[in-house]
Amino acid sequence: MSIVIVDTNVMLRFLLQDDMEQTKVVLDVLQNADKVVISVHSMCEIVWVLQRGYKIAKNEVAILIHTLLGIPNLYVDRQTIVAGLRLLELGGDFSDGVIAYDGFALGGQKFVSFDKKAIKLLALQGYQVHLLS
Repeated sequence: MSIVIVDTNVMLRFLLQDDMEQTKVVLDVLQNADKVVISVHSMCEIVWVLQRGYKIAKNEVAILIHTLLGIPNLYVDRQTIVAGLRLLELGGDFSDGVIAYDGFALGGQKFVSFDKKAIKLLALQGYQVHLLS
């Protein structure tokens, strides 16, 4: 059984297909591995690079992340990624959704931040929140 851990750059090549030689190598890895593991940290980095480095709009980034989640042999903390996607699709930051979800999963009771937008969007999802001032 072949289980591989891929980093941010590997998945960016898959999503962007901006270097066809590397894209072919990545496709070979994805097709031949029994499991492809990607960390939540790497997923956050992917979203950041797509938005900041490549100037891709949030709605398009969300589509790309859904594309990754459609890879049958991909192993990722899907619940956490979906929480990040929910916030991204509402116009917020993917990482804020991930941070809140992980924090509550670890026993946190209230998300606190100076970020007004994150507080508003997380409250809309039913999270207990507090805006710091």
